[in-house]
Amino acid sequence: MSQDHQQAEARAAKLRERIEYHNYRYYVLDDPLISDAEYDRLFRELQELEKAFPELASPDSPTRRVGAEPQEKFSKVRHHAPMLSLANAFDEAELRAFEKRIRNLLGTVDSIDYVSELKIDGVAVALTYHGGVLRRGATRGNGLVGEDITENLRTIHRLPGRLETPSPPALVEIRGEVFLPIPAFNRMNEERSAAGESPFANPRNAAAGALRQLDPAVTASRPLDFFAYSIGHIEGLPLQSQHQILKVLGDWGLPVNSDYRHQHSLEGVIEYCRQWEAKRNSLDYEIDGVVVKVNDLELQQALGSVSRDPRWAIAYKFPGQTATTRLLKIGINVGRTGSLNPYAILEPVRVGGVTIRNATLHNEDDIRRKDIREGDWVIVKRAGDVIPQVVGPIMEKRSGKEVEFSYPRNCPVCRSEAVREPGDAMAYCSNNACPARRLESLNHFVSRGAMDIRGLGPQTLQKLVEEGLVRDPSDLYRLDRETISQLEGYKEKSTQNLLASLENSLQQPFSRVLFALGIRHVGDTVAELLASEFRDVERLSRASQEEIASVKGIGPEIAATVHGYFQRPENLELVNRLKEAGLNLQQGPSQRGSALEGKTFVITGTLPGMSRQQARQFIESNGGKVTSSVSSRTDYLVAGESPGSKLQKAESLGVRVITGEELQTMV
Repeated sequence: MSQDHQQAEARAAKLRERIEYHNYRYYVLDDPLISDAEYDRLFRELQELEKAFPELASPDSPTRRVGAEPQEKFSKVRHHAPMLSLANAFDEAELRAFEKRIRNLLGTVDSIDYVSELKIDGVAVALTYHGGVLRRGATRGNGLVGEDITENLRTIHRLPGRLETPSPPALVEIRGEVFLPIPAFNRMNEERSAAGESPFANPRNAAAGALRQLDPAVTASRPLDFFAYSIGHIEGLPLQSQHQILKVLGDWGLPVNSDYRHQHSLEGVIEYCRQWEAKRNSLDYEIDGVVVKVNDLELQQALGSVSRDPRWAIAYKFPGQTATTRLLKIGINVGRTGSLNPYAILEPVRVGGVTIRNATLHNEDDIRRKDIREGDWVIVKRAGDVIPQVVGPIMEKRSGKEVEFSYPRNCPVCRSEAVREPGDAMAYCSNNACPARRLESLNHFVSRGAMDIRGLGPQTLQKLVEEGLVRDPSDLYRLDRETISQLEGYKEKSTQNLLASLENSLQQPFSRVLFALGIRHVGDTVAELLASEFRDVERLSRASQEEIASVKGIGPEIAATVHGYFQRPENLELVNRLKEAGLNLQQGPSQRGSALEGKTFVITGTLPGMSRQQARQFIESNGGKVTSSVSSRTDYLVAGESPGSKLQKAESLGVRVITGEELQTMV
């Protein structure tokens, strides 16, 4: 055996070990430690080694298998047809090589048309409908056998329990992707951070974790979404093309991503890939590439598959929104609840067109599990508006001089003792009067999701606190024109705007005020549940812990913190001062109207004076439904600035397009 062969064999064994480990982290634990780009690099290196030394390519190699073995806690489901993976293309030359291989295999075919679809970064599932009724749903598993997650999938609102057709096929297995929209992901992480819980690493992990819950109620608490993209098996309905499949799926009432395109040449495919690589961050869900499929199903059948991949499809992967840099130091921020939040101070690096200097590290347990140390070379990830995060260290680059992180025993601001209760992900500053907690509480109070007081940035709030003008949120409503006009940067117009914003915030509903108080574990969803149940702050403050825990959707831990909040005299004094200032601490007769009942909306672009989340809440509070993609069942597209492809889709389908102002006049 030559030295080259020995080295290749050793390297292949090492690569298989690493890939298997990362497959386990990704598919089973839903907790990857490396970026997709780094995984693709390892996988491709193993493929090239096995190509150069075919005798190394064993049948159990990860290059010949899909996914991971199903978990024991779920029943097993055998797929009607294998759920294969896809080969990857990383540039235009590899797309052209893909077409060349197809032409060589097909021989005399004159032209090939394609369907290009956005590659959603979610979890692949298979749905089996008997006579049009959903009977079973399963994960991909190892490609042949998956996990039965039927009851969890039933909690996804847009996934129909019955196909919308008078003549359904006797049996059909539909494939699709479950995902978590980015706004919902951000909202969930805000709530988890407020509750002192570890944030989810990314939308894909949160979606995968939700689908693998043993209690469907936990799955239902995460606003999952779904796109159907293919049919794995069907009885009683002949189909000719992928384009026809997508149309049929939509006609049956399944959500289909409307941004797919039918192209008659590879040049059209390449242009589509270029366009979406440039505007991937305009979407409210994550994509990591484009899936390119030969459109004709007969040609797909003729091409067949090899190993784990179909020959008739390929995934064009976008460059990862990751970068490598050095972690200089681990710092600590103090949150409004007193949580001591670790973050990475980095050598500046550009990721996705933005220079990143800091990134989240979630909590102490996450740092220990990933073994992140000061001085490490690390992988940093940024996707859309999601806060940059450290994926993990690059072990091969360690010099031995890296320093293990030591979690502080005292608050870095006020030096009070840091306390970590059993079961908590965070340690907390024990001083309720900590200056950092006070400032963060004010920042939260004025934020867009809370009281939405425009014109009070962190620097201005810090100045107000330092000068003794503001100690708690009630003091904001004592600010007058003279005081504001003396602040740096406040001229006549900005002073008037801030006064108007303070006045407007008095109209915020009770649930928003409750959220703005910054009670630990109380995000906007919990605040709405509490406001709807107790109706006013007096009843809530007098409620026992048991009464609070009896509210559907609120568990004993949340009940304990809410009850404890209203037992402290200083908190009751703040509530009274806010009431005196004129804030709304009582629920109106009904926060839900019916003016938009039965209407389906899609929101796109930047709306003046209203965030997309506020528009969603406005529509839903008035009986309407909001979906993420335009279809023939969409009644209205609410379009702001830079609306993107959804506007074109709406116009082509004859969907009525309205502005944010027109939306409000409908109610």
